[in-house]
Amino acid sequence: MTQERGKVYLVGAGPGDAAYLTVKAYNLLAAAEVLVYDALVDAQLLQCVPDDCLKLDVGKRGGKPSTSQAQINKLLVKHCLQGKQVIRLKSGDPLIFGRCTSEIEALKASGCDFELVPGISSALAAPLLAGIPLTDPVLSRTFAVLTAHEPEVLDWEALSRLETLVILMGGRHLAEIVDQLVQHGRSHLTPIAIIRWAGTPDQQIWTAQLGNILEQTTGLSLSPAVIVIGEVVGLRKYLQPEKIDCQVSITAKTFSPPAMSSNFPLSPLTGKMILVTRSVGQSSQFSDRLIASGATVIEMPTLEIGPPSSWEALDNAIAHLSDFDWLILTSTNGIDYFFERLIAQGKDSRALAGVKIAVVGEKTAQSLKQRSLQADFIPPNFVADSLVENFPDKLDGKKVLFPRVESGGREVLVKELTLKGAKVIEVAAYQSCCPSSIPPAAKLALQNRKVDVITFASSKTVQFFCQLTNNIFPNNSDASQFLEGVCIASIGPQTSKTCHALFGRVDVEAQEYTLDGLTQALIAWATNSEMRE
Repeated sequence: MTQERGKVYLVGAGPGDAAYLTVKAYNLLAAAEVLVYDALVDAQLLQCVPDDCLKLDVGKRGGKPSTSQAQINKLLVKHCLQGKQVIRLKSGDPLIFGRCTSEIEALKASGCDFELVPGISSALAAPLLAGIPLTDPVLSRTFAVLTAHEPEVLDWEALSRLETLVILMGGRHLAEIVDQLVQHGRSHLTPIAIIRWAGTPDQQIWTAQLGNILEQTTGLSLSPAVIVIGEVVGLRKYLQPEKIDCQVSITAKTFSPPAMSSNFPLSPLTGKMILVTRSVGQSSQFSDRLIASGATVIEMPTLEIGPPSSWEALDNAIAHLSDFDWLILTSTNGIDYFFERLIAQGKDSRALAGVKIAVVGEKTAQSLKQRSLQADFIPPNFVADSLVENFPDKLDGKKVLFPRVESGGREVLVKELTLKGAKVIEVAAYQSCCPSSIPPAAKLALQNRKVDVITFASSKTVQFFCQLTNNIFPNNSDASQFLEGVCIASIGPQTSKTCHALFGRVDVEAQEYTLDGLTQALIAWATNSEMRE
């Protein structure tokens, strides 16, 4: 059996404190199997990974033993090829002096999948946290970011003419930086600021002029530091708050979005953590809708779709398609597997020339359109019950083909069609089963009670969610115990019925039984909640 390959995420950790980590980076850490991190990464972030995550410190610090770049490259490739989700965590942004090029080249050469995840660079964050603007309509219409790791290779003549300089890795070379700038025409009165450990409780700031900064910092360790040189440093006394509080942190394995100023309009779902249950491999369009409305989303696959135990019944029905009057399709999965077998028999959509097609659901209709077919009937309310009530044809004596999930479902639909006189042939087109585990990010969010909303788009996702959580939380066999205070959101009546049976309640139900309808229902719920508060 071929070993499944993993993926490497080259992630920016931000300037320091874990509170400045992006939400995407946090979610990736929560699901990490291997963490390869640098020396300047905040120690709090090491608590955001699962307990069984392999942590590898490969930090490079001047004058101390460190892992070579070649060794780091080999580590990333090794664990990726073992099928692991690897997080390469770098301080700041991964592509700002982050030595990413060598790592990416090694990953590509070995055929490893990778993704870049941006972080807030200290070059931008440190001046801001110190109250120093890098641009100003009068004092600074441009700024340059540079590393002074090797000051001898820099073009100091050109740099001295720029209005604002932001220098990283320059603490040990401060004397040479000052000397070079003054030698190349920069005034010794030019303001300078040194920001050490920006964005952490240990943040320190020194402000002076090129001519006297060395006196102020003699004998002090200035690493890690961001150095800002230019007239904008003088604006700090006007722009900084009375007290800059850098002591912001998150507790281990949790994330709390920072408080937002009431002066800014917020999206309705801002600050809400939504757990989206879905099928394995399903598109993330629903999650994208929620994120666009301000939510933080964690996806939890609760449904695996695969072929039925036997194709015999479906293949036999396809071989006799001309005998049927109607084909009823109630899911995109039904469409996918039906047409897969149609093609496997050497047929195409022309085999359906004499068969009318009814579909349940907007997504199902769209999936059919992608195959250049137009449904003859779509019930107005996107539910199976509505299909029978509004069926456009007399069903007495009609032969209906219904490809469906093998484990059963839509019993009401079959019963009602039969009562109307139709002869319904049910065939297994696919199978649904419960995944073997909960993703670490979802598990952590549930354990730490950080979830505000859980969404369900089918009865099976409700059933399998309960099965998964019963396995993970054996002391909470009654799901309501650990879902106290969590909003249960359902896409429609059938899903709500299952929620009531297993959870004892439903808090939000979509009026239009689609994912767009569920999004709108959640927005309305969040808006009403704010009004009540």
